[in-house]
Amino acid sequence: MANKITYKDSGVDIEAGDKTVDYIKPLAKKTYRDEVISGVGGFSGLFQIPVGYKNPVLVASTDGVGTKLKLAFKLNKHETIGIDLVAMCVNDLICCGAEPLFFLDYFATGKLSPEHAKEIITGIADGCIQSGCALLGGETAELPGFYKSDEYDLAGFAVGIVEKENIIDGSKIKPGDVLIGIESSGLHSNGYSLAQKVIFETAKWDINYKHPGLEKNIGELLLAPTFIYTKLINTLKSKFKIKGIANITGGGFTENIPRIFPANISCKIDLNSWKRPEIFKILEEAGPIDKDEMLKTFNNGIGMVVVTDKNDEKNIISEMEKQGHKGHKIGFTVEDESKKVFYINAA
Repeated sequence: MANKITYKDSGVDIEAGDKTVDYIKPLAKKTYRDEVISGVGGFSGLFQIPVGYKNPVLVASTDGVGTKLKLAFKLNKHETIGIDLVAMCVNDLICCGAEPLFFLDYFATGKLSPEHAKEIITGIADGCIQSGCALLGGETAELPGFYKSDEYDLAGFAVGIVEKENIIDGSKIKPGDVLIGIESSGLHSNGYSLAQKVIFETAKWDINYKHPGLEKNIGELLLAPTFIYTKLINTLKSKFKIKGIANITGGGFTENIPRIFPANISCKIDLNSWKRPEIFKILEEAGPIDKDEMLKTFNNGIGMVVVTDKNDEKNIISEMEKQGHKGHKIGFTVEDESKKVFYINAA
């Protein structure tokens, strides 16, 4: 009589999954807000609408980390990639003035390693704490034959809330308003397919290569976690009239900033108004990458842009510094129906 086959024989280890859930529960609990009314492990997560809202609007965002995951695989470092996942979702969420409420993750792998999963979920919990939202739940999927045993993929989903009358949608932006750029922590989580092509195929550098112009090796710099701007934006919108917020993700300046402009508005950006980090200069030269391509692929050292009245410019930049972020006036809006970014000092 043939031996009976089990789910584990097909490559799915239920015990490893249970062990991972045991890791997740205390990490998730650290992120809980008062509105959480269910714990990890149920069929769904329950979250009560915060009190005090008169006309609340729910806001949702979903995203992944893209090919930045390959660097985590190569360096075998998985602590910060979870922060990136949360950042990619909540940094989009806050662009309309929303407060992040809760986050869910999807973690899929070829062979589940509870140790790797713990590192990743620790990063996700850290990102949730930084952004003030609860890790409400998620899904861990072991998919043998679909992913390689030592690789995984991540996706995230965030929900926030905003009072309807306080939605920031760019509709109040006028000619003469200023664009204030908030410095990034590096590439954040966009442009990695191009960056890795330049590094590993064109320049043929090793992941541990240390360029003379860089303080750390190339792998460590590229794996730096994405800044989470939630607390800073919450402070700014409570003190100043913020007319528009653009997250500089895939599409760079060229595509992301015009997304928040009314029909008759464009802007001019002075590329000499901030110091571009060396990593971007090195990528541009090593490619070589055309300047226009750099501006529509990478954040070039500016992770988020806020649009406000010119009278608030200095006070907002000062407040950014108090909150541990560096801000720069990088441009201004103009009346122009093309809804484009015009670059000054682009040579």
